[in-house]
Amino acid sequence: MLVVPVIALGCSAPKLNPFGSGSNEVSGPPPDQLTSIAQNDAPVAMPEGMGANCPQVVAWPRERLVTIYQPGHVGDAKHVVHRGEITKMSRECQFTPGRVTVKYGFAGRVQLGPKGHPGQVNLPVNVRAAGPGQVTLASDRMSVSATVAAGTPAGYFSMVRQMSFPVQVGARPEDYKIFVGFERSQPGAG
Repeated sequence: MLVVPVIALGCSAPKLNPFGSGSNEVSGPPPDQLTSIAQNDAPVAMPEGMGANCPQVVAWPRERLVTIYQPGHVGDAKHVVHRGEITKMSRECQFTPGRVTVKYGFAGRVQLGPKGHPGQVNLPVNVRAAGPGQVTLASDRMSVSATVAAGTPAGYFSMVRQMSFPVQVGARPEDYKIFVGFERSQPGAG
């Protein structure tokens, strides 16, 4: 459970959900299960009503995949070093007056290409929260790491972080999203 203390003139403020009635907290799969969930290609069933009032965590098709090529060979399938893919996402929310804190998680895999070698692979990821009109309200940068063992085609990663940003009372949950995507400006990315 994510707890965010709020201090206002020596008193604790009540939890308010600016997106309407319903629970003030929304939970996803436990963070320690994200890697095992990513290893399973089957869709994850979400409990009914889960996430109804929590901003979505999304990764658009182009941002959820990144292919790293050998230098000078971007776009040549014979020179792929590895490919990263974000496969699963989850979130839980805690609402306080005028703000939401989203504990978000994502998981995925790294697959070796013809020019790849077993070992640790690090891939930079950008995350941003956007509100109405796609205005960025908060951002975060990190690197995910996966170890691809010898004799295996893929390694898996998972990341759990949190982000807090302001929300307007009466806003709709679909007006707010957290976008997750691989950094595309890294050397050899295509």
